[in-house]
Amino acid sequence: MTHPAQITALLLHGLCSTPEELLPVQTALRQAGHRVLPMVLPGYSYDATRREQRATPYRQWLHAVALEARRQRALGQRVVLVGLSAGALLALGALAHGADAVDGVVLMSTPLQFDGWAVPRYHFLMPLALYTPLGRLWRYREQPPYGVKNPRVRRWIERELAARRVSRAGAAVIGVAHLREHDRLRRWVHRQLRSLHCPPVLALHAHEDEVAGPSNLRLLEATLQTPSFRAVLLADSHHMITIDNDRQQVIRETLRFFAGLTSALPGRRTVPGLGDPIHAPAHV
Repeated sequence: MTHPAQITALLLHGLCSTPEELLPVQTALRQAGHRVLPMVLPGYSYDATRREQRATPYRQWLHAVALEARRQRALGQRVVLVGLSAGALLALGALAHGADAVDGVVLMSTPLQFDGWAVPRYHFLMPLALYTPLGRLWRYREQPPYGVKNPRVRRWIERELAARRVSRAGAAVIGVAHLREHDRLRRWVHRQLRSLHCPPVLALHAHEDEVAGPSNLRLLEATLQTPSFRAVLLADSHHMITIDNDRQQVIRETLRFFAGLTSALPGRRTVPGLGDPIHAPAHV
């Protein structure tokens, strides 16, 4: 079966979570004829086989994504990185290691700055928890609104967290080691922004993002070196835009972005059976 100008999408979910976060986008892209490869990164993704989650250095996360992008390019594929929350930071960071292998980037709820309406006023003390012995036993516990404005979805997340310690919105608890590597990733990406030469970018962000406010969208637009930047501010969601009230708009905008990229690309052959999560090696 062939499709005109098919693209391979590498899906990058949020910190200590699973590819389920991007399942609506994954389904829509596959139905549109694209190859969809949800990535599972050791030390970043949630591991259901472990009671205690173990974090690996953030540079291993970046190298794994860049390595997979280059591998897909070597196979003759066009590659687009699609990242949600921390996954958006991974997408940006991976460009520094292999921008030549990427044809487009979709950034969703990019948390370069934690300035959303629900961020506590004492957040400036977070480095004490992340980088000193004071926080060695601290854990972040997911709590309402769970990044979701829709009350029905919020109740579903609560049931999922109670039953299996993880939901489509992420893990019930995130340890200091994961949070520390995420903070290092965020700071590193922030420093690289002005020197990143990006392919076309689609950036989606909720006006009412409780974690990272719309200023993050403006920061991306002002700093990224890209031939094309489309910013979309969503009106009726919180941080987890792929499962909240605006999810259909997220899907439409993503499909539109892919269609724009494919219009100038030659036809490529679909490889049946792809779409299962890619488990990146623990050491890359």
